[in-house]
Amino acid sequence: MTCKKQGVQFNGTKEQEVALKEMISQLKDTKGSLMPIMQKAQDIYGYLPIEVQTIISDETGIPLEKIYGVATFYAQFALQPKGKYQVSVCLGTACYVKGSGDIFHKIEDILGITNGECTPDGKFSLDSCRCVGACGLAPVMMVNGEVYGRLTVDDVPGILAKYE
Repeated sequence: MTCKKQGVQFNGTKEQEVALKEMISQLKDTKGSLMPIMQKAQDIYGYLPIEVQTIISDETGIPLEKIYGVATFYAQFALQPKGKYQVSVCLGTACYVKGSGDIFHKIEDILGITNGECTPDGKFSLDSCRCVGACGLAPVMMVNGEVYGRLTVDDVPGILAKYE
């Protein structure tokens, strides 16, 4: 998977496209099928790039702008691919007042990406979240679900280095 800060190079396969079109043909005549189609498309590709949204539009007759609107409205849909290591920083109240904003900015500086983006090598993606349920460990970040708590900005480089 190739991704870069300015945009994403789409690398879908013919097999993925066939699977997507077969799934769409099975669901497209069902009332309210757009969300299930988009969810299954994201399962196939891992995210919903404009190329996939265009296929959905072409196959269903639903305007591309409506599909894009749904994709950008619901947090469950990703327009960018996720990295091998998915970094998430809690920006909920408890974490934020204890410095998670600074931690988030440090990660942005180290990785050269911002919220919702993936590094050019596909190794890291960065997302913010609102609560991981570990307020007693604030501030908290996660890497692929592994929780790191009671962080300082100085802890960040060492944590990310574990995943190099």
